[in-house]
Amino acid sequence: MAFLDKLRGQLIDIIEFLDDSRDTIVWRFPRQGNEIKNQAKLVVREGQAAVFVSEGLLADVFEPGTYALETKNLPVLSTLQGWKYGFSSPFKAEVYFVSTRQFTDLTWGTQNPVILRDPELGAVRLRAFGTYALQVVDPSALLRQLVGTDPQFRTDEIGDYFRRLVVGGLGPALAEAGVAAFDLAANQREIATRLGGQLTEDLAEYGVAVPRFVLENVSFPPEVEAALDKRTQMAVVGDLDRYTTFQSANAIETAAANPGGAGEGLGLGMGMAMGQRMAQSLAGSTAPAPATAVPAPQAAASSAVPPPLPGAGAPWHWAVGGVQAGPGSTADLGVLVGSGEVTRETLVWQECMAGWTAAGQVPALASLFAAIPPPLPPVAGAAGGAAPGAGA
Repeated sequence: MAFLDKLRGQLIDIIEFLDDSRDTIVWRFPRQGNEIKNQAKLVVREGQAAVFVSEGLLADVFEPGTYALETKNLPVLSTLQGWKYGFSSPFKAEVYFVSTRQFTDLTWGTQNPVILRDPELGAVRLRAFGTYALQVVDPSALLRQLVGTDPQFRTDEIGDYFRRLVVGGLGPALAEAGVAAFDLAANQREIATRLGGQLTEDLAEYGVAVPRFVLENVSFPPEVEAALDKRTQMAVVGDLDRYTTFQSANAIETAAANPGGAGEGLGLGMGMAMGQRMAQSLAGSTAPAPATAVPAPQAAASSAVPPPLPGAGAPWHWAVGGVQAGPGSTADLGVLVGSGEVTRETLVWQECMAGWTAAGQVPALASLFAAIPPPLPPVAGAAGGAAPGAGA
């Protein structure tokens, strides 16, 4: 079998690589003893490059095309082998096919959160994930730095290393962006472009570039997301009092649809709560007046002070025979003054007054008593009989 393999190697004169793996970056052409016939055909397809290695040294690099291998298109290899006038016998060389197409949908993600100082939230922990694409731009540098003598170099062999580079550059990229955490979604493309360019610079020594870098999502820790959800719910609800009333009404309707048992008690309780809330609302619009005691001389008058009415021209209340009367307007008091039912000594009260006061001492009622003469003074000797000088 060894003889047949060697014979087959001498007869095969086409060197090519048909990739069906979709993840192979470098593939070494298998050849018995690495012998290549003179005038053998080298086929390099689009998205590939072929690199010849002779005795451990990188020689010629071929771009896409079909080549007949001879000294004129193997200048470096001819120099290394010392072929001055051409060669007719098979020569030894290793041929590596390097895929120069883009390897897409490579994933990355932060295993541990990245801590940043946010202008709004302070120190915050962020996680991020996304995808990126790799492309070999310098096959010789890739073979020197990463591949070595590996006969089949795949993306998973460098995936972990590149992911660590991505995560290492993510923190500085987010910090240099100077964007608040709440605004990262609107600036993801700009941040991804900046980070992709930085990664290309870092990977230049390996002959690899990052033509596409995608920052799919930046997320907060679960507890921060829960707090943000609560904040959003409060903003959507708006007036919490009205929302509570609406929820109570829905609960009562649900309880009414399920009579008996706990539902009936729940409906009753919610109804009482709504009634109390409505009573408080009504009380807030018409607050009762503070109670004012009737002075000691009129202790028999009613102790219940009527509630005040807002605005000027509030009604009057008066005490007649120790009993509270009213309410009435100033004109009503004028009629009572004219009839003598209300006098200057009658106690009166209005909303603006601190307590019950004699009507004659209230400046607002002075005009009512202007046409009423004061009481006559007592007549001397009226109780002792006739006045002096009465006729005998």
